[in-house]
Amino acid sequence: MIARLFLDHPRSLGMSWASHGWGAVAIGFRMIGAGLACLIHALVPAWYTETAGRTITDLHAYMLRRRSSAPDPHSWPDYEI
Repeated sequence: MIARLFLDHPRSLGMSWASHGWGAVAIGFRMIGAGLACLIHALVPAWYTETAGRTITDLHAYMLRRRSSAPDPHSWPDYEI
């Protein structure tokens, strides 16, 4: 049960629990930041006009780089998290 909850998914990607966790935290904080920028942009349209789109583009490129450097890139899903 413990392995299924905490280890199976990271291992399937060739990662440790810690490295997978730090990556998820980093991606999550970037997504939260972009979401906050969208909410502020809704109130003041002149602010954060490109933040969300640039964040999505950057995160997509980051995930593609991570997949391409994985031990078995074909075992990675088309998306993460």
